[in-house]
Amino acid sequence: MSKQVQVHAALFLVALIYGSNYSIAKEVMPAYVGPFGLIVIRVVSAALFFGIFARFVTKEKIVGRADNIRVILCGVTGVAVNQLCFFGGLNLTAPINAALLMVIVPVVVLIFSAMLLRERIGQRKITGIALACLGAFLLIYTSRGEQASGNLWGDLLIILNATSFGLYLVLVKPLMQRYQAITIVSRIFSVGAVFVIPFGMQQVMAPAYSSFPTSIWLAILFMVIAVTILAYLLNTWALRYANPSLVGAYIYLQPVMAIVIAIALGKDTFTMQKGLYALLIFAGVYLVSQTKQHALKQA
Repeated sequence: MSKQVQVHAALFLVALIYGSNYSIAKEVMPAYVGPFGLIVIRVVSAALFFGIFARFVTKEKIVGRADNIRVILCGVTGVAVNQLCFFGGLNLTAPINAALLMVIVPVVVLIFSAMLLRERIGQRKITGIALACLGAFLLIYTSRGEQASGNLWGDLLIILNATSFGLYLVLVKPLMQRYQAITIVSRIFSVGAVFVIPFGMQQVMAPAYSSFPTSIWLAILFMVIAVTILAYLLNTWALRYANPSLVGAYIYLQPVMAIVIAIALGKDTFTMQKGLYALLIFAGVYLVSQTKQHALKQA
């Protein structure tokens, strides 16, 4: 199997896992565990796993002040802020709203690439950014009111989450050229754990875990093993061979999978209005993505 096929397979699996997570997480929170408590369970479990695993796989260390500062920033943006905002937002808003708003990640990647990597933004890219932002704004605006399935503050937290994740994809790319994926992931989760514990420790201690049904334990295990450990490891590995924009582009698959799963499980409904706003977001992201060829780095 060629490296290109492996990268696309890894990114597709990540999109499938994340697409499932929108509905599965809603089963657990807030009825059984609060959103921040769930984050502490996920991040601390992943930090312990990756920390132990890294010791057996490699003795590699992050060297240099600049790389260590970048790792801390990746831990803050890619784990702490990203997870706190995502689960805080998903706890409030509808799964379909969250999935659709996450599609703006490639746009965020482009903006931060222009700011940090000096990538040029042309007229088509500006038009694409404007369309995606308009679609996101309309989706958020119509989330107000008792009849809306979404939630204004929940949608805004998802936007902040997407912004943080987009920045993380740009920040982590240079590190992936110099270190192994497991080295980077173990360090960023260690940093992330330090930041999320103060936010969620109280919610971790509150539930009566002995009363949890088997289905809830399976959902928590899925979020720890698949959504946190496997997805982050695959995503970070793919960044070694792929452009950050290509990794961000696989966000497109998430709403499709999330919509199908959410409707199948009866967790949300897909309306024509949401469909129109989604088209604006997709059209904007398409214009942004088509302005540059995102070739894979040859292994």
